[in-house]
Amino acid sequence: MNPLLGQRIAFRFDGAIYCVGCGRKTSKSFNQGYCYPCFRSLAACDTCIMSPERCHFLEGTCREPEWGLEHCMTGHVVYLANGTGLKVGITRAGQVPTRWIDQGAVQALPLARTATRQQAGFVEVALKAHVSDRTQWQQLLKGDPEPLDLVAARAEMLARFGPEIERLQQTFGLQAIQPADDAAVWSFDYPVLEFPVKVRSLALEKLGSVEGTLLGIKGQYLILSSGVINIRKYTGHEVEVLAQG
Repeated sequence: MNPLLGQRIAFRFDGAIYCVGCGRKTSKSFNQGYCYPCFRSLAACDTCIMSPERCHFLEGTCREPEWGLEHCMTGHVVYLANGTGLKVGITRAGQVPTRWIDQGAVQALPLARTATRQQAGFVEVALKAHVSDRTQWQQLLKGDPEPLDLVAARAEMLARFGPEIERLQQTFGLQAIQPADDAAVWSFDYPVLEFPVKVRSLALEKLGSVEGTLLGIKGQYLILSSGVINIRKYTGHEVEVLAQG
C-alpha cells in the first residue's frame, strides 16, 4: 500500500465473507474471520487465546492438540512496547517484530522469554497489575507518542517482579522462564503523511463502500482523508480495492 500514499483509493464490499478456518461462505464473521461453527470448535478461538494463563493443553482438553503444540507449546516473548504509552504484551518468538508492527508500536523491547504461551501469560498477568496491556487505538492514530526509556522500564519491572518470576521458575523450571535483559530496543516508523485531528472509524460492512485519499498506514489501520479503517476487522471479507490516482 505504500506506493498509494497520497492517492485516492476506494474500498467496495458486496457482503461476501469467507471463513478463514474452513473457507465456506458465512453471513457473519466471528473472532476476526471465522464462521460460527469454527468459532465454537477451533483452538484458535478458545478463551485461552485471549487469556493464555488459562491454557488447558496439559490437562488434555485442548480443542486441537496439534495446533496447540505448534502455536502454544513453543517459545514466547513477554515484551514492553510504546504505542500510546507503556504497555506489556506477549507474542510467539517467531512473531517478533511482526506483532509490534501490527499493533502500531513505535518502540518495543523483550522483557522475558518463556517455553510456552501459558508461562508467558502468567508473567503478563503479574506485570499488568501495574502496567497496561492495552493500546488506545484512537490516540494511536493521532500521532506518535513520546519516546520511552524501555531499558530502564524493563530493569524496574524485572526488579519489582523478580520474586514472582522466581516462583514461576520453581514451578516450571529455571530454563522455562528467563529474563531477556540482553535484548535491544526495536524502533519503528510508519508511512504517515498526516495524522487526523479527530479519528472517525469507517464501518465498511455498513457503508458498503468507502473512499478517500490514503494519508497513512499505522499498524492494522489505514488512515484516509474520510476516516480510518481497521483492516484486521475485515479478515475473510471479500473487498475490492481501487486506486484512483
